[in-house]
Amino acid sequence: MASAPSTKRMREEATCSICLNLMMDPMSVTCGHSYCCRCITDFLNNLRQLQHLQKVFPCPQCRALCSMESLRPNKQLGNLIEAIKEMEQGISCGEHGEQLQLFCEDDGQLICWRCERTSHHQGHTTALVEDVCHGYREKIQKAVTQLKKLEEECTDQKKFMTMQITKWKEKIETRRQKIRCDFEALQMFLQKEQASYLWRLEKEEKQLLRKLRDGEASLEKQSQELRNHIQGLEERCQGPPQKLLKDVKDTLDKSWAVKLEAPETYVLEVLTTCNVSELYFDVKKMLKSNQVSVTLDPATAHRELTLSEDRRQVTRGWPQENIEASPRRFSTLPCVLGYEGFSSGKHFFEVDVGEGTGWDLGVCVESVPRGSGIKQKPQCGFWAIRLCRKRGYIALTYPPTPLFLNPQPLVVGVFLDCEAGLVSFYNMTTGVHIFTFPKTSFSDTVRPYFQVYHCSPLFLPPPGE
Repeated sequence: MASAPSTKRMREEATCSICLNLMMDPMSVTCGHSYCCRCITDFLNNLRQLQHLQKVFPCPQCRALCSMESLRPNKQLGNLIEAIKEMEQGISCGEHGEQLQLFCEDDGQLICWRCERTSHHQGHTTALVEDVCHGYREKIQKAVTQLKKLEEECTDQKKFMTMQITKWKEKIETRRQKIRCDFEALQMFLQKEQASYLWRLEKEEKQLLRKLRDGEASLEKQSQELRNHIQGLEERCQGPPQKLLKDVKDTLDKSWAVKLEAPETYVLEVLTTCNVSELYFDVKKMLKSNQVSVTLDPATAHRELTLSEDRRQVTRGWPQENIEASPRRFSTLPCVLGYEGFSSGKHFFEVDVGEGTGWDLGVCVESVPRGSGIKQKPQCGFWAIRLCRKRGYIALTYPPTPLFLNPQPLVVGVFLDCEAGLVSFYNMTTGVHIFTFPKTSFSDTVRPYFQVYHCSPLFLPPPGE
C-alpha cells in the first residue's frame, strides 16, 4: 500500500521541470533527466533560433551538454505516470492519505482503515470493497436494465408521438384540402349559376326588346304614312279650287277612316329572379326545386341488367335469355338509359349508389351508339362520372379528370340545364359540388345514363324521399 508521502514523492519525480506538470510522452536526454516531449522540443527550437544550435544542447535542469541523438522516449516512466494517475483518481483518502479499501454501508461511502476508527464511523457496518463490489454491481446492472426498459419505452412513446404528429398533420392537411375544394366548388357553382341566370336574363331582355322594337317600328311606319297623308291634304288646300274639289268626298272619307293601330302593351316586369343567399346557403333546396322523377327504360337495358318492377333499381348478373334484340338496346356495355328525355329547362335527379365499388352515371344524348365503338366522353355525347377500383372517382372528360371525394358519396345528384348547356354533379350526403362539365350545346334530347358494375346496384329514389 502506497502512503501519501510516497505518492507525493513519485509525483515529484514524474514532474516535468519545464512545465511543472506530470510528464506527457516523457523523453530522456544523455544526463538522465526527462521532460515532456513537447516541452523539450519547444526548448530545442528556441535554442536553434537564438544560438544556431546543431548537435549538442545544455540540459534545462543540470546544464550538462547533451547530444541531439540521445533523445529517447522513456516508456517505463510513462507507465509509472499512468499508474500515478490511477492512484490519484479517488482511491486515496483525502484526510489520511490511505487507500480507500473499505465501504461504509450506513453512509454509502468509501473509507480508509483510519476513517473506520474515527468516532464518525464508530458502530457503522463496514466491509472490504472487494466483498461488496459484486452485490452493488448487480444492483447497478438491475438499475441499468430498468433504465434501458424505460429508455425503450420512452423511444416507443416518442415514435408513437411522432406518428401522432404525422397523422394529425395529415388529417389537418386533408381537412384543409377539403375546405379549399368545397369553397372552390361553391365558387364554381355560384359562377355557373351566375352565368346561367345572366344568360336567361339576357334571353328575356332580347325577347321583349324584339317585341317592343317591332311595335316601335310599326308606329314609325304609321307616323310616316300620316305625315304623307297630311302633306297631301295641305297641298290640296293650297292649290286651285279645281284641284281642291276633285274627288274631295272620297278624300275626306279616306281621311276620316284613318285609324291608329296601337302596338301591344307589355308589362315591364323582369321574370328572371335569383335569390343569391338561398343559392349560397341551401344548394340542396335549389337543386330539389328542379327535381324530376326518373325511371329506367327496359328497352335500352343490356342483357346482363335486371330492372325492378317499378323500374327504379337495376342490378347486374348473368345474361338473360329471350331478351328481344333492338337497336335501342345496349349490346356491348352493361348500360341502361332513363325513360325520361329532356330538351329544355332545368332538371335534377338523384342516384342512390350506396357503398358500391363501381358505377357510371350522368346523361347522354338520345343518339349515342348502343353497340361497339362507344366512347364515353363529351365529344361523343356522354357527360358522366365514374367510380372504379383502380382509379377511384373520375369525370369522363377527355382525358379523364381525377376527382378527390371525401367523404364517399352515398347519393349522387345530377343537375342538367339544357339552355345553359351545363351538367353538374353533387354529393347529396353533404350537399357539396363534385364536378361541372365545360359549357356545351346539346344536339339532341338528353336522357339519364347509367353503367352498372357487379355487386353495385343503382337505385333511383322517387322525388321527395
